[in-house]
Amino acid sequence: MHGSAVLASELFAALRPELERTSCEIALCPPFPLIPVIRETVQGSRILVGAQNVHAQTSGAFTGEVSAAILQESGVQICIVGHSERRSLFAEADEFIGQKVGILLEHAIRPVLCVGEVLEEREQDVHEAVVIRQLRQGFAGLNPDEFRRCVVAYEPVWAIGTGRTATPEQANTMHQVIRQEAANLASAESAENLQILYGGSVNAGNAETLLGQSDIDGALVGGASLKPEDFRRIVLAGG
Repeated sequence: MHGSAVLASELFAALRPELERTSCEIALCPPFPLIPVIRETVQGSRILVGAQNVHAQTSGAFTGEVSAAILQESGVQICIVGHSERRSLFAEADEFIGQKVGILLEHAIRPVLCVGEVLEEREQDVHEAVVIRQLRQGFAGLNPDEFRRCVVAYEPVWAIGTGRTATPEQANTMHQVIRQEAANLASAESAENLQILYGGSVNAGNAETLLGQSDIDGALVGGASLKPEDFRRIVLAGG
């Protein structure tokens, strides 16, 4: 729940000179009212327009919610679902999040399924089981073509906005677990091609090391995306 039209312009001004220097795929996911601003700002560039959430139903009496159909009409190409704040603050269950994945795919919007454990789950050594459960329910019922259109973001909840970051080795190990589970859910080829992002206090200082790991394909950037110069450096670290 951050950002403004001014920030959108500042971000694009920082990124525009770099678009020819990097092959990194970039998506900006603002709060709902800023989606048209972002779309207009990045028009003509290869930057994707995204959203932070969606409702699981196509339409109905869900005051304050936004449907996939409305997002599609608004030009949204990619959408985050299952972010840890949605799970903890709004009590979103794995099954409900899986329904969101399905409705986005029906409307040609790429879902970014967020998975991750809280500190207690890591300390109890059940963190891998938690993430596998979230993956299985988030991607339940998908066919191979639908699976290929999805993205996963691993965000250890204990490292979001805390200044703490999973070590590159911890993050990469979990990404390997996710990729193996993707092979179980779909196929080895689908797992190899699955984009798995790391989210958890990614910043300009640690992005290069994190993104240099074998199974980390990109970053889900939070607070650092509000600082245009830092975000520009993270994008360049992504190649």
